[in-house]
Amino acid sequence: MDKENYSAVSEFVFLGLSNSWDIQLFLFVFSSVFYLASMLGNSLIVLTVTSDPHLHSPMYFLLANLSFIDLGMSSVISPKMMSDLFRKHKVISFYGCITQMFFIHLIGGVEMLLLIAMAFDRYVAICKPLHYLIIMCPRMCILLLAAAWIIGFIHSVAQLAFVVHLPFCGPNELDSFYCDFPRFIKLACTDTYRLQFIVTANSGFMSLCVFFILISSYISILVTVQKHSSGGVSKALSTLSAHITVVVLFLGPLIFVYTRPHATSRLDNFLAVFDVVLTPSLNPIIYTLRNKEMKVAMRRVCSQFVSFRKISSGIW
Repeated sequence: MDKENYSAVSEFVFLGLSNSWDIQLFLFVFSSVFYLASMLGNSLIVLTVTSDPHLHSPMYFLLANLSFIDLGMSSVISPKMMSDLFRKHKVISFYGCITQMFFIHLIGGVEMLLLIAMAFDRYVAICKPLHYLIIMCPRMCILLLAAAWIIGFIHSVAQLAFVVHLPFCGPNELDSFYCDFPRFIKLACTDTYRLQFIVTANSGFMSLCVFFILISSYISILVTVQKHSSGGVSKALSTLSAHITVVVLFLGPLIFVYTRPHATSRLDNFLAVFDVVLTPSLNPIIYTLRNKEMKVAMRRVCSQFVSFRKISSGIW
């Protein structure tokens, strides 16, 4: 068929997670609590790191940027998902769908590269402590951050280049609560078997590569520590446990979804909820629970904020 014979699709309809009122109510409360926790927790980390001179180090610089990215990850999908839970007709415009996919893969790509940068930072700090400040200088931190954004942007644009000009003539129902490439491509009025493989393999390959790079770096750190001090392994493992937890929580669902290029299931939707709602809210807890310096700095920032509010209230 020629493109002229297609009835252009101007919007897509989400089928959502469930039609049950009880489940939708539970998902709304669940998502609202964790979205609020994500926004408050990650904002507090960004504010604490930027305002406290004691935290102006490479490790906290990268952590603040990870929290900033998590704020974006939560905001790209969660507000739309929560507002749609009680709507009978859950719709998104064609270009709104394209925009959502762009930011999902941009932010996801940046977060993967930031996790690699944080693993590199820990490797240098533990394995080359005498050269840490030389290697992880401000210039290196800026280069790592710039590389993360550039590669994330290229990854996202490269995926969109394959799908943005696909013809759509209906149906326009997405069996999901957000736009992503696997289900989006399946609605095109053309043979997309190879395209589905290329696009999903892109994200799947990237997720697997990042996962193996991170796990390899952590193993390398532990082996290096064991060679120098057998008693230091437990301390190093304690330090790395937060990073390993974040890697598994973030990359696990992505690998499951994108390494199966032609398979989609309801489980994918619930893994997506876990990845975009739960994980960003857990990162502040994971990275600060055992970090005494961060907890002290947060208390200091909170007390300063309370004092400022009291002074402001007294003035007015």
